[in-house]
Amino acid sequence: MCGIVAYAGPKDSVGVLLEGLKKLEYRGYDSSGLAVFKNDKIELRRSVGKLEKLMAEVVKKPLDGNIGIGHTRWATHGRPSEQNAHPHIEGGVAVVHNGIIENYLALKEELIREGSRFKSETDTEIISHLVNREIKQGKTLVEAVREAVKYIKGTYALAVISEAEPDKIVGARMECPLILGIGKQEAILSSDIPAILNITRHAIFLKDGEMVTITKDGVDITDFDGVPIKRAPSTIDWSPIMAEKGGYRHFMLKEINEQPRAITDTFRGLISEETGEIFLNKFDIPLDQIDRVYIVACGTSWHAALVGKYLFEEFFRIPTEVDLASEFRYRNPLIDRRNLVISISQSGETADTLAAIKEVKRRGAYTLAICNVMESSLTREVDWSFMTHAGPEIGVASTKAFTTQLVALYLLALYCGRTTGKVNEDAAKALIQELIKLPKKIESLLEGAKGIEALAKKYFHLRDFIYLGRGINFPIALEGALKLKEISYIHAEGYAAGEMKHGPIALIDENMPVVAIAPKDLSYPKMLGNMEEVKARGGRLIAIINDGDSEASLLADDVVKVPQASVHLMPIVMSIPLQLLAYHIAVLKGTDVDQPRNLAKSVTVE
Repeated sequence: MCGIVAYAGPKDSVGVLLEGLKKLEYRGYDSSGLAVFKNDKIELRRSVGKLEKLMAEVVKKPLDGNIGIGHTRWATHGRPSEQNAHPHIEGGVAVVHNGIIENYLALKEELIREGSRFKSETDTEIISHLVNREIKQGKTLVEAVREAVKYIKGTYALAVISEAEPDKIVGARMECPLILGIGKQEAILSSDIPAILNITRHAIFLKDGEMVTITKDGVDITDFDGVPIKRAPSTIDWSPIMAEKGGYRHFMLKEINEQPRAITDTFRGLISEETGEIFLNKFDIPLDQIDRVYIVACGTSWHAALVGKYLFEEFFRIPTEVDLASEFRYRNPLIDRRNLVISISQSGETADTLAAIKEVKRRGAYTLAICNVMESSLTREVDWSFMTHAGPEIGVASTKAFTTQLVALYLLALYCGRTTGKVNEDAAKALIQELIKLPKKIESLLEGAKGIEALAKKYFHLRDFIYLGRGINFPIALEGALKLKEISYIHAEGYAAGEMKHGPIALIDENMPVVAIAPKDLSYPKMLGNMEEVKARGGRLIAIINDGDSEASLLADDVVKVPQASVHLMPIVMSIPLQLLAYHIAVLKGTDVDQPRNLAKSVTVE
């Protein structure tokens, strides 16, 4: 999400910044801006919408200079507007920022008491005020940034300039990417590699807790305590398109590997380990008046909704129905003011989901959206929105958008249960602890997933697959089958494992692989029975199981092991190897993984 570019050197910084921001467009944004030194004074240009609007603004009001910072913003705090666009300036200090300042409200109140006046709704503007306060007390720009970050809790990549020292840029990183490109008598900071390649192929990847000072004469890297750091630059040999993909062959693979970060960004700042509380800003739906929940969605989002049914009935203890949005409004649903209707859409532009929400609003229901795109049509239509902050998902087959939707449903269901007293404090704290551990578990799964490529080579030539799951993992069987269909064009079907004897078992033979989703939960003994039935009929069995599971290993022809997680989060863990299996099979078949035939990323027609 968002993109930073900052440049110091002999070239016209405006051209460098605009070109760099163009290279970062794939990250997603809704506004953009530049701050450039001209005669030792900072000049600002900002615009809402596509980068072309900012370029037109620069043509209309030209500026030039050799040092500047630029940004493409995807709104988190504050709506998309010119006022909220970066850079933010206070007292001759300009800042661009990626990340989230979790304690910005407390800092803002403190600064207002000291006399600060704020011009935007963003958390970022806090930083310009903090740095300016330190400069006014006699500190250098480097010292001021170093002092300012001591007050900040959250995640950030920063680039800061000041009229007090118009010859330098100061950058800082904490849990957000920031890359330093080093050229001949020039240097560039960026959120990602594509923006630096026209300047240099030599890059240093800043680590958490590191700062960099850039001038036309060189760079200086330190930690937050000012201790110098010496690190040789790496040489980047990617092509520009490869760079946009972060070195991955396809966007889909990149997005699969981004899931630990995306999941963290979805719950970051919303939970308290100490109290078990969940903080949903401006959520004012009267939950004590709700007697039924409906969840409407299409495609992969519908599979997330099916998992959500289990979560809401478990935590909120309210009957929950799941409907395909394309069918929902045509069956004259029994909707009234005591119902909460949750819509799920990655893009927020899915026509059927929008139509369903408009219908239930007409009938008086409360409405809520789970969405990945700020200010989309769906988020403007509903009473309240949960933004997943997965970042742009370019591959048509949804991966990180799906798993972050599951996290959003988990948090929403837990919030409803906690708020209405149906989940006590101790249980909530335990459930939050499980969520906090989840990204590391997925990281370890991804690091150990190399065997899935070998598995794909064994099975990619077959034409039909069956996926089996039980309970809360039954929707993951549907999702695994859909992923394979979408990108490899292999016929695949997902079934509730208990339904196998009611028809699908007739299909099983040595040419019909069966993918069994078999975590060690309450339905595990039943799942072993289903696996026995597959083997008895000569089927080829692939089992997705927990580490340390020896019983299922003995039954299966091939196994993929995943870390143990709580029953409510296991669908997220189980979905990762199924994404990878579909991906590697599609690569072997030579299909267009990122843009499979006949499919669009956002279905905007009914």
